[in-house]
Amino acid sequence: MPRDVPDQLTIRYFAGARAAAGTAEETAPAGRCLDELTDELTRRHGERLAAVLRVASFLVDGVTCHDRRTPLPAGATIDVLPPFAGG
Repeated sequence: MPRDVPDQLTIRYFAGARAAAGTAEETAPAGRCLDELTDELTRRHGERLAAVLRVASFLVDGVTCHDRRTPLPAGATIDVLPPFAGG
């Protein structure tokens, strides 16, 4: 998939999030906050991914996102990290 497209977000899924989404990576239009993005991803992929997104951590360009209402910068990479088990 194209990377660093200014008007797009790149979403990368890891572990259980990858399995629930059925893909390792996809894009979405920029101009939204994390809550809006997760709503769109739920519409795309269904309740299985929604359950993962409710408990996942998110990195925006490698930095933990604490405010889910802050607009995501165009061209950003969003990493979806579900809780991991084990040590």
